[in-house]
Amino acid sequence: MSLQTAEQFEENEQYTQAFEEYQKLYNRNPKDLSLLERLGHLSMLLDNKEQAAEYYSKILEADATNILAYEQLMDIYVTTDKYKYYIYRGNMHTVEHKLEHAINDYKKAINSANEDKEMLSARFVLGTLYEQAGNNLKAIDEYLKVIDHEGTHQEVFIRLSNLYIKENAVPSAIEVLERARKSGFDTTDIKESLADLYLKNGNPEKALEVTSDELTKVKCLLDMDKKQEAFDKLKQMEGQYNHIPQFYSLKAQYYYMNSEFDKALECVEEFDKAEKNSPLTYQMRALIYEEKNDDYNAHINWGKYNLVRGNKDIAINEYLNAYQIKNDDIELLNTLAMLLEESGDRNHAMEFYEKISKLDENDKKSLQKLAEFRESIGDYKAEADYLLKLYHLDKRNAANVKKLAETYEKLRNKPAAVECYEKYLEIGKGNPDYSKVQHKLEKLNNTEMQEEEGFIDKIMKWFNRN
Repeated sequence: MSLQTAEQFEENEQYTQAFEEYQKLYNRNPKDLSLLERLGHLSMLLDNKEQAAEYYSKILEADATNILAYEQLMDIYVTTDKYKYYIYRGNMHTVEHKLEHAINDYKKAINSANEDKEMLSARFVLGTLYEQAGNNLKAIDEYLKVIDHEGTHQEVFIRLSNLYIKENAVPSAIEVLERARKSGFDTTDIKESLADLYLKNGNPEKALEVTSDELTKVKCLLDMDKKQEAFDKLKQMEGQYNHIPQFYSLKAQYYYMNSEFDKALECVEEFDKAEKNSPLTYQMRALIYEEKNDDYNAHINWGKYNLVRGNKDIAINEYLNAYQIKNDDIELLNTLAMLLEESGDRNHAMEFYEKISKLDENDKKSLQKLAEFRESIGDYKAEADYLLKLYHLDKRNAANVKKLAETYEKLRNKPAAVECYEKYLEIGKGNPDYSKVQHKLEKLNNTEMQEEEGFIDKIMKWFNRN
């Protein structure tokens, strides 16, 4: 029993013997997909398509992306079972990320179904494909058709409910989950999802009726304005629930409702430790600061909230409102400069980098950004001024000295350019472009150029201004 023997039988067109040998090898190593492929191929040669289908199906169980297996199964069923043919073709197109083709295949599979079970299975997958394609309304239509039949699964109700939530149709999502309970899916997952939706829809009383989650019960009591009862439950939960972020957000809500804003902020800090960079952290802080009449910190936190949620334009607007209240917060200025630059408003961003450089003359990043911007608009004189300030902050930065030399060259200031290149050769030994700078300096020394004040003169002037 060997692979060589099986291959020799196959080469001699002794397909029955080859099949038997491959089968023995496969029985010893059922995870070898290459053996399954050979068995499938030989089954086709021996005109045993049913057996071939079994082998190719086993390949897909182990590797759902195997295109060859899909193609072979399509060949097997193209004339005998149109439903299976379109299912396999649809799955192949899904693997190939051809969603529109897969959707069309599953539509045809539905029309070719011989029984309800096949049709419902195809409709469920079609709904999933519509979801992947971003067509939520068509996905909803398919899932609705599925839940109209008996024998559906709880997953269909959950998916349908989630789609309604995405479409901002919370009452419809609630109706679906209520229907799920009536259909026999009165499970914890369904009930807790339903409780969350009741809360979202402003019906904490109903949420309290269905939930078995202690934290959700506290949320219901708070929303029903039963503050003391909610707080008593929270006190009972101390120690057992301290590792759960929601425990602290509920405590923060209680203190907020009780106008104990400093305690509410302390709870938000604990929540943030347990769940870093959550939008809820910034939302809670913003609401608390609003009640404290601290507009600056309210705007800052609304900015962070929108930034985490991906609403960059709204975040910029909130930060600009904060800037109107306090214009010397370097962290805020940096945030605004960065966001404006990312949004393509580079001119506005440079205004903030300029403010930063004036507030903190040692801020290298703002000077670098300003130098790059001045270069981009061809203002080489201003670029040189910023690079000179950077040189004053870090005299051993070879890259900056080289850039300064190149800028002086553009300004046709030969003495300053020469002095900078010489300085670079002094501090930049070992850099990849060291020899190129040597040649450049040699060429510059032999080039006629309008003489202006030198690099040392500029440094002395800079010192005299400061």
